[in-house]
Amino acid sequence: MTKTKTEPSKRAERISWLLVTPLTCVLGFFLLLPILTIVTVSFWNYNEWSFFPDFVLDNYAFHLTSAVTWATYLKTLKFMVLTWIFCAGIGFTVAYFLAFHVQSLPAQVALFMVCTIPFWTSNIIRMISWIPFLGRNGIANSSLIHLGIIDEPLEWLLYSDFAVVLAFVHLYALFMVVPIFNTMMRIDKSLIEAARDAGASGFQILTNVIIPLAKPGIMIGSIFVVTLVMGDFITVRHMSGGQSASVGRIISNEISLLQYPAAAASSVVLLCTVLLMIGVMMRFVDIRKEL
Repeated sequence: MTKTKTEPSKRAERISWLLVTPLTCVLGFFLLLPILTIVTVSFWNYNEWSFFPDFVLDNYAFHLTSAVTWATYLKTLKFMVLTWIFCAGIGFTVAYFLAFHVQSLPAQVALFMVCTIPFWTSNIIRMISWIPFLGRNGIANSSLIHLGIIDEPLEWLLYSDFAVVLAFVHLYALFMVVPIFNTMMRIDKSLIEAARDAGASGFQILTNVIIPLAKPGIMIGSIFVVTLVMGDFITVRHMSGGQSASVGRIISNEISLLQYPAAAASSVVLLCTVLLMIGVMMRFVDIRKEL
């Protein structure tokens, strides 16, 4: 009797392991193996023309004790915080309008698709499209001069930190809209009606009902924005005109100089920093309820 009872359970266990094996192989090959390779190379040594296996901590010591590294991290964190603030504000506003002010589901889907139209092109095209608009003789400066608001072109519109943050917000705002909209669509409308019947104002409903229930979506969008901004280097290079640095640019420069162990060490430090930030964010919200 015992044998006949355990055999089905063992068969089910084997089937479960068989089902997870392909996913495990994919994650192992495309995620764990590259990370292990980067961590291993980060301890290797290098000279002007090659790098070779070794176990040295010089790459980490130079990276962590350099004043340039800390200044670059602060600069990247500033970009990340400003981008997150604007993306969260835009994403929450757009999602709130679609979820609670558009009553028809087809209209919600249609308007949501309209929001995604700019994202049908590549990031490079969308980023470069700002250059003729923000340039010294671009549309923005020409319009402001024509309206009499300014007398001479604004130099800080392009190739500045302002341009970098503007491009980041344009590139990554949708990553905040989608998860917040998805979370808001799951909010039971009867809760809002109950709060309204109890005498709550619109602001009280927003702060005590909608925002707490939308926190998982806000947090998922924040994870996307934080990881994308922290690892980006093309946007910073093009929109700042080479005048601003980012952690991604440090890694890119080290790779271009064939300093692969140093680039690997920088990548490991960046990965740990991003994981630490995500870990802190996940302590405030259990996003597993949304997955």
